[in-house]
Amino acid sequence: MQIDSMRYEFITKRSLAFEWRDSLSIPNKLLLAFAIATLTGILAQIKIFLPFTPIPITGQTLAVLLSGVILGKYWGGASQLLYLALGAVGLPWFSDLSGGMSVLLGPNGGYLFGFILASSFIGYISDKLPQMRNFLPMLLVMIIASFGLIYIPGLIQLKLWFNYALAQDLSIWQVISLGALPFLAGDLFKILIACGIATTILPKKSDNKA
Repeated sequence: MQIDSMRYEFITKRSLAFEWRDSLSIPNKLLLAFAIATLTGILAQIKIFLPFTPIPITGQTLAVLLSGVILGKYWGGASQLLYLALGAVGLPWFSDLSGGMSVLLGPNGGYLFGFILASSFIGYISDKLPQMRNFLPMLLVMIIASFGLIYIPGLIQLKLWFNYALAQDLSIWQVISLGALPFLAGDLFKILIACGIATTILPKKSDNKA
């Protein structure tokens, strides 16, 4: 009985938290988006540089995946747009405490632009399709967001950067070897963490039956 009571209380608070989020004023939603952008910048400083690629392993994609879950279809993407915009004008919260347009135009830039797409996609699915809020459906959503919406623009810009900045015409396989393969395991680990958090905090269709 006590377990059922605790479960009911958690489910109620979970639903109320998202009702509160949706009822916030625009300025407060902007503040929440800025908070998530700041978290993205903090996790960007958790990095591992690899000697064979200009792309470091960072923790920021965890914040990106969760931004859509926490803020929803519009404000999740807005948090990442804010992250890029403030970084572009010089706020040093990209990886290695860097900032400026040169980062967005460099080898990492495509992945950063992909953050907006990934967060918006996850937020849209989370908001519009309650049946996707369970672990396996959410896992699929986050795999598509990470390996599709972040990696694809990232790899495209990485290839262009090698072509025009270093005058090296890399093959598709070489670009994938530099910009995707070294990061698959780490990103899958972050996806699993984000998916576990998402399925815990997102309200479910069955909540009203608890």
